[in-house]
Amino acid sequence: MSTLGILDLGYGNTDSIRLAFARLGVEADLVSDVASIEGSERLVLPGVGAAGYAMQQLRDRALVEPLRRRTRPTLGICLGMQLMFEASDEGDTECLALVGGRVRAMASAPGAPVPHMGWSKLEVLSDQLGITDGDYAYFAHGFACDDGPATAAATGYGGKRIPAALRQGPLWGAQFHPERSSTAGAAFLRAFLQS
Repeated sequence: MSTLGILDLGYGNTDSIRLAFARLGVEADLVSDVASIEGSERLVLPGVGAAGYAMQQLRDRALVEPLRRRTRPTLGICLGMQLMFEASDEGDTECLALVGGRVRAMASAPGAPVPHMGWSKLEVLSDQLGITDGDYAYFAHGFACDDGPATAAATGYGGKRIPAALRQGPLWGAQFHPERSSTAGAAFLRAFLQS
């Protein structure tokens, strides 16, 4: 059994995520089949990419149902967090439906262009994330998840509140990139490893 698996579908930021965990002293295995996903104690769904393409890769590899059945800690980063929701406006894509709600295209506002790229302050709603209120994290996204009961941290952008992290049972999500978010990102990943 792998202690930590990173889902590798041939796209995304798997190398930078592996490096972030290596800095914490944990080696991650790249996984891409049902047995490896089911055998991973903890699993990361990486970010970067398009929802439709990512879901097609999951369907082609028959990974949708194994991901839906998982009861162990699973972390979605950026696009990975968005895939946990029911559907996405990006290509009108049906997603994994692990969390209620939809992923919607962000609208630009004065001083807040889309995509949202850069550092934003976090409002932390859960003390289980390893991060604290007022920490800054690095974002790079043009779509945002619906705010709801799973929202564990948020940020403001363009006058709107955006879910920045989620916690729901064994599910963790980060709309921000913890692997690019310095000490706050490292603390978040450490908390996931300890969950």
